[in-house]
Amino acid sequence: MSDANANLILNVDDNEGARYAKTRILSRAGFMVIEAGNGADAIERARISQPDLVLLDVNLPDLNGFEVCRRIKAAPETSGVLVIHTSAAAVQSMDRVRGLEGGADSYLTEPIEPAELIAQVRALLRVRRAEGALRESEERFRQMAENIDDVFWMLDPATSQLLYVSPAYRRLWGDAAHEPTPTARHWANHIHPQDAAAVEVAYRALATGVAYEIEYRIVRPDGETRWAVERGFPVRDARERIYRLAGIVNDISDRKANEMMLRDADRRKDEFLAMLAHELRNPLAPIRNAIELLDPNRSPSQESFEAMRAVIGRQVKHLSRLVDDLLDVARITQGKITLRQEIVELASALEAAIETVRPALNRKGHTLTRVLPGEPLFVVGDGVRIAQVLGNILSNAAKYTPQGGDIRIEARASNDMQDDAPDEVLISVRDNGVGIAADTLPHIFDLFVQSEISLERSEGGLGIGLPLARTLVELHGGRIEAFSAGPGRGSEFVVRLPLTRLANAAEPAPGASLAAQQDAGPALRVLLVDDSVDAALALSLVLQADGYDVRVAHEADSALELAAQFEPQAVLLDLGLPGMDGFQLAQEMRRRPNTANALLIAVTGYGQATDRQRSREAGFDHHLVKPVSVEEIHNVIASRFPAVQRNAPA
Repeated sequence: MSDANANLILNVDDNEGARYAKTRILSRAGFMVIEAGNGADAIERARISQPDLVLLDVNLPDLNGFEVCRRIKAAPETSGVLVIHTSAAAVQSMDRVRGLEGGADSYLTEPIEPAELIAQVRALLRVRRAEGALRESEERFRQMAENIDDVFWMLDPATSQLLYVSPAYRRLWGDAAHEPTPTARHWANHIHPQDAAAVEVAYRALATGVAYEIEYRIVRPDGETRWAVERGFPVRDARERIYRLAGIVNDISDRKANEMMLRDADRRKDEFLAMLAHELRNPLAPIRNAIELLDPNRSPSQESFEAMRAVIGRQVKHLSRLVDDLLDVARITQGKITLRQEIVELASALEAAIETVRPALNRKGHTLTRVLPGEPLFVVGDGVRIAQVLGNILSNAAKYTPQGGDIRIEARASNDMQDDAPDEVLISVRDNGVGIAADTLPHIFDLFVQSEISLERSEGGLGIGLPLARTLVELHGGRIEAFSAGPGRGSEFVVRLPLTRLANAAEPAPGASLAAQQDAGPALRVLLVDDSVDAALALSLVLQADGYDVRVAHEADSALELAAQFEPQAVLLDLGLPGMDGFQLAQEMRRRPNTANALLIAVTGYGQATDRQRSREAGFDHHLVKPVSVEEIHNVIASRFPAVQRNAPA
């Protein structure tokens, strides 16, 4: 781009001849030139025309050039205009000093060589263009820094003075935060105490030229903690010397929250898979043992045949329930579940639900109280699914209520909503069980969440029942809520379903009792401890049929009492016992003389490396994972007692 297109020069001189000569020189060099003959005109033309440069004679008839320069530089609209003083009379060094200190950018004495005049003008304009480009660059940087969410900072390492911090600092550190005060530990304040040491190490190394990237927490004035990642780097000059330290800080709180959610989801997935493996192994163990007992080579009695048939039937039903629950979850998550729409009488759905959980209620000796209104209650929906909802809630109550508990189910018509809202059927299931912790209560309807994490798993379950119940209730246009005063204070689940106003509208046979134990004389004495009645029954019958002298206990206290009298040579011990678990029981047995030297074998559905390590530390000799074959048990026992003979099956 030519100078003529870029620059306008105001030529001020009261001498017409001298003014003409300078204008001609500048015009021939390609500049656009306007003129003024006195100081007042010069100031006015500078204000109106905004020239790039004023060529200003010192001696003017009204105002001297020094005063004109001062006024031009003092006015906001012309303060950036370049000024070159010219004079044929004021040629002393003090005149030059006065002119330059008065604001002039250069001082030339006449007569002026044309080449020198053009060179001076071009040099000053080049400097001005460079300054303008720098200001424009700084302005672009300022706008960018002020409009991004990242914090940019720059510091002078020589003075430890913070030269710049972008406005995003206040958004990240908190609107009420104080201005950052650089220290030897960091350029900013309020680093989380647990992260301060690592940040200090990285920050100190930055001064030696070591760039860093570090994640740390910020504690805002309101107490909120935010996560940030900071990239610090040295800024070097042309001679590779560090003359600035700079950095960029990003708020990564959302990313950290998502990472935590992913880790939690991954942990829950692993827990669920471990739980699923355990739940599938538990019913497989008695089924496998029942098959072993039914082997014709063992000549099973009719009583054993019937008992094992019942065991297999119950465990297959349990497996079917697990599979059905998993399939229901898959259907619901894919939106493929459908409901049959029919008129459902609530009492019949409730009876069907109670029938499904009656074995669990009986096994734990619970008392179930039903409170139903005198007239029938009807809802529109799928009777099977409604029974499933109530069954899942009752099963949950039975599972988490200790032996001999009280469970109360009550149904009634209710209208707790606004007057124009439809009536509801309210079904409440209340127990005096273990209760629900306050931090678990909000998540009790989430998939794979259980109220109590323990090894007591004989009741089974995958943490699916309550989420299924909530989804099915919502598909019926209702809602479900959970209440608990805390651990040890019981729970209450309340189901609400839309009420339909209509005018005039066998317990399973008890399981086989444990076969009487008979002293097998010289046979190896085996104590079997398992809180699953079916698993214990099946395995004990198989071991008895194979010639062992077997005693059975279902919890720790009775196991210790039996062991004191029976003095077992081998103990098959489930880890997931109620009360004192298998690890604790093994340690106690090692302390007692009657069992101190017994062969302790863990038989459990828990088979991870950590479980095996814990069993070794508790004093177990072997760790077998369900379903365990009888042959495995024979081999383990034979490793300790090779000379002991089992009674051969008949």
